[in-house]
Amino acid sequence: MSGFLQKIHAITQERVAAAQAKAPVSALQNNGHYSRTPQPVLPAFQKDGYNVIAEVKFASPSEGDIKTTHDYTNIAAGYLANGAAMLSVLTEPQYFKGSLDYLSSIRAKNPDALLLRKDFICDTYQLHEARAAGADTVLLIVAMTGAEKTAVLYHEAAALGLTPLIEVHDGAELDIAQDMGARLIGVNNRNLKTLKIDLQTGLDLAAKKRADDIFICESGLSTPQDLKTMRDAGYDGFLIGSHFMRQPDPGAALKDMLEGACA
Repeated sequence: MSGFLQKIHAITQERVAAAQAKAPVSALQNNGHYSRTPQPVLPAFQKDGYNVIAEVKFASPSEGDIKTTHDYTNIAAGYLANGAAMLSVLTEPQYFKGSLDYLSSIRAKNPDALLLRKDFICDTYQLHEARAAGADTVLLIVAMTGAEKTAVLYHEAAALGLTPLIEVHDGAELDIAQDMGARLIGVNNRNLKTLKIDLQTGLDLAAKKRADDIFICESGLSTPQDLKTMRDAGYDGFLIGSHFMRQPDPGAALKDMLEGACA
């Protein structure tokens, strides 16, 4: 685990303990969107075309503040109106300035949208939080939780009806994801030790894609040509946040990206 991941893992554990002290799992099960049945997400990425997961993200460790106006419901609506296959909503508060309230509010306004809770998930409690906030899928990061813990979280998420998106950064992590039976796999082009991006990572790991895998390309996608290149390499979906969020109208930026890729 990198130094950054160690730090955020410790901070996240403190956040989870505080949240659980306020609202145990039994309380989550009686509140929010918990009674809603999460939707299956794999079919959204088995369609032809450029299936984009558009991200609601206001800051990041590598970039600092990206957008200071946290108009998350309108940003979400703009993405959905312009062809997003799914929305990724950051819920980590310290480094990404996210919130579970953002996810819950976006769900309330968009009952049929596919929603991903993106956070540093290291505890089963966070899976219950995700369901209570209306998520359909959750991000699990092999580099942070390791093979054994990631597998536990993977199966517990599935038992709650949530589709796990397993994030990997290299061949060894990809082997772990595939060995645990993951079908939805996110390949992150960002090196978590240096925070630098190299799209060659995604191109290299695409060669290890199995017939039943659904690969999502994460980080560093900013042009229609990037989408074309990664789709030709075998990717089924594309998670894009910073590029869209830096634009005055993120939804319009998504529309331009899709139109450019399809041209």
